Amino acid sequence: MKQILEAILAGDTPAEDFGQLDVPEHYRGITVHADDVTMFEGLPTKEKDPRKSLHLDDVPTPELGPGEALVAVMASAINYNTVWTSIFEPVSTFSFLKRYGKLSPLTARHDLPYHVVGSDLAGVVLRTGPGVNAWKPGDEVVAHCLSVELESPDGHNDTMMDSEQRIWGFETNFGGLAEIALVKSNQLMPKPAHLTWEEAASPGLVNSTAYRQLVSANGANMKQGDVVLVWGASGGLGSYATQFALNGGAIPVCVVSSPEKAELCRAMGAELIIDRNAEGYRFWSDENTQDPKEWKRLGAKIRELTGGDDPDIVFEHPGRETFGASTYVARRGGTIVTCASTSGYMHEYDNRYLWMNLKRIVGSHFANYREAWEANRLIAKGMIHPTLSRSYTLEETGQAAYDVHQNRHQGKVGVLALAPTEGLGVRDTELREKHLTQINRFRDR
Repeated sequence: MKQILEAILAGDTPAEDFGQLDVPEHYRGITVHADDVTMFEGLPTKEKDPRKSLHLDDVPTPELGPGEALVAVMASAINYNTVWTSIFEPVSTFSFLKRYGKLSPLTARHDLPYHVVGSDLAGVVLRTGPGVNAWKPGDEVVAHCLSVELESPDGHNDTMMDSEQRIWGFETNFGGLAEIALVKSNQLMPKPAHLTWEEAASPGLVNSTAYRQLVSANGANMKQGDVVLVWGASGGLGSYATQFALNGGAIPVCVVSSPEKAELCRAMGAELIIDRNAEGYRFWSDENTQDPKEWKRLGAKIRELTGGDDPDIVFEHPGRETFGASTYVARRGGTIVTCASTSGYMHEYDNRYLWMNLKRIVGSHFANYREAWEANRLIAKGMIHPTLSRSYTLEETGQAAYDVHQNRHQGKVGVLALAPTEGLGVRDTELREKHLTQINRFRDR
């Protein structure tokens, strides 16, 4: 591993030299253990502590199969799916690994009593398997998290519709919170040259998810002038939705939970901001009863900010807590586009406001390769920027996941894997200098 790191840090190691480096038989990775799946039983969700369930283990390097690549991971990032994995909600991810393991002798590698987690990475290709022609050892890459088999016709119009679609590092093993990761070669994309390793690792999952959810025809198909209500607009997902709305000529209405998060949205260029805590919205009067008067109060606030317009698009991801309000405030014929449900999966809304006003609810999940590639291309061109606020070491991953679980973070939280320090890996200093203020705006707060 030391030789691999030295070759990467040199910055000019020839590709053929990477192909000659020995791949270690073991590497360090962040894992959950099958023996721990009941450790939080009986505890409320917020009291389940990722610091107790995430382990830094020495694990065997998996066998490389056809169409796959082994990547030396310089940096990764925390996503909410790692939090879910660590607290074994809504189900243990070992059920995903077991199901995947039954598919073929090759996928049986994933069905293990430990799960190496993580759905983002930036690093360097070490080895490629048979049938891989687009990538070679030494390529600096980032990875998106869509894993597909594409043996069914269902995925050949939109790979997210593949019957064997999975999220790498969540529904598969050998994820990115580790020194080495196993990916399919069609997960790889070029690393943006003006970014550090930790900056390049942070957008992958959330940037691609926001792109499909908001911009793509598979999602809300946003157009110029659309009013877009963005929940959690300074968070890991919402911060990219805010940027896409602004870049695409839409009008974001940013919902945040503090003055500090409001300032981050202003720094991105947003002008219409709602601090939901300052406004005191309580969409549920008790655990089982929503309060429509609060939906109406939110709608009135949006119209006050927009000069009388309701949202054409509601960018939904909190789920249960906000979904009734989201369905109500969308304009007649508007779209509520939803991915994830960080406050709960069992949504409840008044269907009269949906059907009688011809609104649409669109489900959106991650992104296909084309959408992920386009989202990464915008990062590489300096048109969309990372929202990295802080990086942790691999040893501190439990704390990083805990902070995300408790909503103590801004934007995205990075994790250094092989990278010994922050700030490494920049290849295009000119482009970086041009956008340095935008790159650092979440760090500076």
